[in-house]
Amino acid sequence: MLAFWAVSLPVAALLGFPWTYLTKDINFLYNTCMSAMWMGVRIAGVKVRTIGLERIDPARNYIFMSNHISNLDPPITLPLLPRRSSVMVKKELFKVPILGRIMLIGSLVPVDRKNRDAGITAVRDAVKAIEKGLNMTIYVEGKRSFDGKLLPFKKGPFYLAEECNVPVVPITISGTEAVMPKARFAIRPGMVTVQFHDPIEPADFGERDCLMAKVRAAINSGLPSELRE
Repeated sequence: MLAFWAVSLPVAALLGFPWTYLTKDINFLYNTCMSAMWMGVRIAGVKVRTIGLERIDPARNYIFMSNHISNLDPPITLPLLPRRSSVMVKKELFKVPILGRIMLIGSLVPVDRKNRDAGITAVRDAVKAIEKGLNMTIYVEGKRSFDGKLLPFKKGPFYLAEECNVPVVPITISGTEAVMPKARFAIRPGMVTVQFHDPIEPADFGERDCLMAKVRAAINSGLPSELRE
């Protein structure tokens, strides 16, 4: 898988970066990268089972909130989404020449995990991305779990949900903790399940803590029994 990505992604960048830079249209590069990520996962022998994807209306945009247990989570989850999604990326990558500009064109959101005040700016940037009709995909624990059990949630995503007033879709990823555990480079073939739970409509959010509890309960319900709270 890594060898495939090492060959395909630079080719995608070689073709897509100039096109994106000149036209300010990220779609060709985005779709090419999504295809490459998905093919790489399948080449590694990872099978993906989806549950509840039919609940997602392609005509709407959502905030997807997911657990996070492996580096394989984004290349498995993002290609499944019916619309282009923005994600939060550490701000240092935006300083890389050309790449930083491309990420801005793609409405990716820079975030400084070491600066709590910078979280307000990240939320504002995420609002702008959603207002453009993009999805936003957030791993609400803020970092990967070592054992697959849920970590405490960050509050920022729930401020964002209140600000944007778009539906929130909890996602449960399970199986990647065995296929590619945290702190391990090797990948073993296996089955991964990605479960899309019922969208939580803005009218049903309640207070911020209530929304957080609903999202946590949904994600937790999709975990294997031995990992549930």
